[in-house]
Amino acid sequence: MKKVSIALLSVLFIMLLINPVSAQVSNKEMRSKLKFRPVGEVKRSAKDYEKDGYYVAVGAPSIERQLTNGLLKEQEVDETGFPKYIVATGRSVGESQIAAKLQATETAKLELAGTLATNIAALIENNIANAQLNQEEAASVTKTVAAAKNMIAQEIGRIITLVEMYKDINKNIEANVRIAYNSEMAMEAAKKVVRKQLEEETNILQGKLEKLMKF
Repeated sequence: MKKVSIALLSVLFIMLLINPVSAQVSNKEMRSKLKFRPVGEVKRSAKDYEKDGYYVAVGAPSIERQLTNGLLKEQEVDETGFPKYIVATGRSVGESQIAAKLQATETAKLELAGTLATNIAALIENNIANAQLNQEEAASVTKTVAAAKNMIAQEIGRIITLVEMYKDINKNIEANVRIAYNSEMAMEAAKKVVRKQLEEETNILQGKLEKLMKF
């Protein structure tokens, strides 16, 4: 048995030497797992929510399971090492679970859109000098991007609901949701919205616009 174990270890070592890419992926996964919160902390968070009166919809995973799955999703990274998903939260009160969830989800989308708008504004600001915009054009761009949050929220497509729990408040129900959206898709959707808004609401020449949106 000992000889078999040594042989297996030898084979694995040789495979890692031959395929270093696999070794790098494994290391990335290990680093990701090290950042993951301890199970005990997740359990405590779940118990705190339950003590506060939160519960899940019929047939849905437990709060603890949802929190665990959500944290795992948040830890995912793309091939460049950046977060694969953008995450946002929303909370709302309604007369029914469905109404509360819909409103909470829209609130979360607005938060997500706000994050995207801020990120794009920073990228555009870095390109203003390269695009050779004058002060009036630059001010117009800043104003247009800042006002694009609601439009970006409408452009966001299919989201992933990580956490969905409810709490009774008098005769109403509060929904608390946490959503995720693919970072690459989110950025492309936001760029599409901002570019359209800039084309419609500013007089920036096409050449300047191309330089401005080059990121």
